[in-house]
Amino acid sequence: MTGITITTLAERPELADRLWDMKDPWPQFAAHDCLAWLLYPRMTTELPQYVLVATDGEAVVGRAFSVPFALHAPGRDGALPARGWDQVLMWAFSDLRRGVRPDTVSAIEITIATDRQGEGLSGLMLAALRDNARAHGLAEVVAPVRPSGKPAEPDTSIHEYAYRTRPDGLPHDPWLRVHVRAGGVIDSVAPLSMTITASLAEWRTWTGLPFDAPGPVRVPGALAPVHCDPEQGYAVYVEPNVWVRHRLG
Repeated sequence: MTGITITTLAERPELADRLWDMKDPWPQFAAHDCLAWLLYPRMTTELPQYVLVATDGEAVVGRAFSVPFALHAPGRDGALPARGWDQVLMWAFSDLRRGVRPDTVSAIEITIATDRQGEGLSGLMLAALRDNARAHGLAEVVAPVRPSGKPAEPDTSIHEYAYRTRPDGLPHDPWLRVHVRAGGVIDSVAPLSMTITASLAEWRTWTGLPFDAPGPVRVPGALAPVHCDPEQGYAVYVEPNVWVRHRLG
């Protein structure tokens, strides 16, 4: 794509403070996963060779975070975890601390600036992430995919949604479709990929919703309802993702 350059943060460390310059489509509550608060800064400082930045001139227009880990280590045995996004982050930094040699890269996030969506940049970033993993000698990229169309159907089971296809056989979901077109294969569902717990006051601040009645609350941008418990004073969001495997030739 003309004008777009994709580099690693290791190659351009001066971009570390600019990763968040662009306006992105993430809902506010998504920034409050406890592991994200803890580990995103460590990805930029300890694993910059796995952080990709897309620039158009001087503007940051896309970012991709990924982490290497040992999927085939004893006790993991190549099985992708039900706790998806959260679990793979814990595995990656546990392996890094203990010096365990990685065999797989997991995508953590691929985000395109809101004013540059629909231009094919997400596919370019995914291809660059795959190429980067290959350059590090790793055999597979996996991704706990957050289906982009799922917020429109928060009450639909992720187990049904993940495998829904169009007449041409490609996934119904646009982001899953990008992965499959790139050579990925849907592996399984991660039903509790990310868990965000917070007080009702925090949820009200993030969403503008009252959070005053018990039961499910449909929050814009959420893939499933948030479960509200006013009597106990908190609400819990459990986000399902879809595991996709990209085997690298």
